[in-house]
Amino acid sequence: MTPARLPLHPVAAFDRIGEENAFAVLARAAALAAQGRDIINLGIGQPDFSTPGHIVEAAIKALHEGQHGYTPSVGIQPLREAVAGDIHRRFGLDIDPGRVMIVPGGKVTMFSAILMLGEPGAEILYPDPGFPIYRSMIEFTGATPIPVPVREENGFGFSATEALSLITERTRLVILNSPANPTGGVTPKAEIDAFVAGLANHPHVAILSDEIYDQFLFDGEAHTTLLAYPEIRDRLILLNGWSKTYAMTGWRLGWALWPEGLFDAARKLAVNAWSCVNAPAQFGALAALTGPQDCVAEMVAEFDRRRHLVVDGLNALPGVRCAVSKGAFYAFPNISGTGWRSAKALATALLDEAGVATIGGPDFGVFGEGYIRLSYANSAANISRALERMDAFLRKPSAG
Repeated sequence: MTPARLPLHPVAAFDRIGEENAFAVLARAAALAAQGRDIINLGIGQPDFSTPGHIVEAAIKALHEGQHGYTPSVGIQPLREAVAGDIHRRFGLDIDPGRVMIVPGGKVTMFSAILMLGEPGAEILYPDPGFPIYRSMIEFTGATPIPVPVREENGFGFSATEALSLITERTRLVILNSPANPTGGVTPKAEIDAFVAGLANHPHVAILSDEIYDQFLFDGEAHTTLLAYPEIRDRLILLNGWSKTYAMTGWRLGWALWPEGLFDAARKLAVNAWSCVNAPAQFGALAALTGPQDCVAEMVAEFDRRRHLVVDGLNALPGVRCAVSKGAFYAFPNISGTGWRSAKALATALLDEAGVATIGGPDFGVFGEGYIRLSYANSAANISRALERMDAFLRKPSAG
């Protein structure tokens, strides 16, 4: 008698793993567009610019020159040195290229760090509202996620006092993100100073600083990198990459700076999981860091123009107020005055009925209710059309 086939199930940890709903909204928007609907996508956090030509040409040249094979798991040495050189150029800091790892996208670093430090009984602090993969990975490891509220009244900046108060003897890792997704908030240097000073009382805690938006700053803001604090470098993991700064999201390229005590574990994880990063893409990334930087300045200037258009337009909508974002390319308007009790319900209705894709704040954490996220990585013309549609929608009687 043939045994009955049992349905396949992954191990229990996979019941705890979440998603990034921006991709679900992107798929829904694409499906509606395929039906002939005119959809304006302000949901996905992806620059609408093409990768600069000199970067593309460098990758093509690498292909023509035979860069078709494996590379070292930690990345090609010239690119690791270029990352260290870029840090010195922008911040005046000397970094050992031997602690730089080239990875296939920014998420890989947060995945690796949380996997290394998260386990049942451990606690990991993360910003809320914040990038949803933080909490997803924390829960996957069995660690307890401890949200650090990111509040509108603080300009969506990180509060050192609040974060330090949440650290316990079980805390293994604190995640910071500035400039921040989804809020566009920038944490003031004084708060970071206070946080680093307070960490002296918690030598058992590691820090993951997600600085992927570090060049997207407005209104004279300057980026405060956690690398500027030598007293925590032995427990600091820095996350950055090329996706946002050089409009290279599809290239899947990131870099991490690991403390000496964790670097070899990260290297072994690379060997086991992805072997190495795409070879010609690394040569494109090398051209990005060592070539002209005017492409970055031009993109940031255009995002600044769109930022004013978005914030002014949102503040003119009935029941909406929007703080002026200081970084990244997101607006995070407060929609509590619109009459909609659920931000996700409003985001769904805006897509289905008004043809405007946004992301509901709760997709970024428990403190995201009452907000939606808009990405202004779209043309000024489309942003204006989207705001007009949102205005017309919000002025209609609704069952929100």
